[in-house]
Amino acid sequence: MAIFDASQANSVVGSPMIRKLNFQPRGEDMLYDDTTGSEPRDPLYGFTNHSQLYLKADPNYAGRYTVPTLWDRKRETIVNNESSEIIRMLYSAFDRFIDPSLRENVKPLLPADKRAEIDAMNEWVYDKINNGVYKCGFATAQEAYDVNIKKLFEGLDDVEAHLASTRLAAGSTPFLFGNHITEADIRLYTTIVRFDVAYHTLFKCNLKMIRHDYPNMHDWLRRLYWDTSAETNAGAFRKTTDFKAIKEGYTRSMKQSIVPAGPVVEVLPLV
Repeated sequence: MAIFDASQANSVVGSPMIRKLNFQPRGEDMLYDDTTGSEPRDPLYGFTNHSQLYLKADPNYAGRYTVPTLWDRKRETIVNNESSEIIRMLYSAFDRFIDPSLRENVKPLLPADKRAEIDAMNEWVYDKINNGVYKCGFATAQEAYDVNIKKLFEGLDDVEAHLASTRLAAGSTPFLFGNHITEADIRLYTTIVRFDVAYHTLFKCNLKMIRHDYPNMHDWLRRLYWDTSAETNAGAFRKTTDFKAIKEGYTRSMKQSIVPAGPVVEVLPLV
């Protein structure tokens, strides 16, 4: 959700909230049910299950029902359901509908001079961190968990080292690639903001915590979360983070019923 607000695509692309609940034979379904931030129903067709959208596009569909899902209202079909590809579509595909001052060529999330570095970081961040937490949480063998927990914290250590080195080289730069938010910040944020409140406990990613063991990353996270300046389009990160939904959703995804209480302060304030 942060990418919609950060890119201003939310002004032309609808983004109804849904929540995960039921496990179906063909994969995990998701509901519109007016709880934990969810819409009461799909705004286009009145659907209550996300699977209904997939089956409207293809009645013979037998795969997983995933989000995000970019839907074409005119053709009534799914355009794309891969988050990394949808992110880049949103940068410029809807430029003619938004304020020229907010377009990608004016306020780039993927600046041309940093694209190679961002692409390289995205690749290992996805493998070790974004997907790494799931490899740990859903591991079905001790050996697999042991391998992936090591890779996960190697990745977190690498992010911490990257932030430390960029700040030493360029002064107190708040983001991964300087003084402005890029795609790399957005893609990493979604995992890090959930780490202490969900992955650390529910997914057994408990070798370290962001707030206690990664000072540079903790500072980076707090700046993104609490910032309300034009850099974050008046607080896009905080507005699109729902800790209640995160805790409840991941509790259900692990087929548990007890929702963790802490940490009491999900993101500590900047001092």
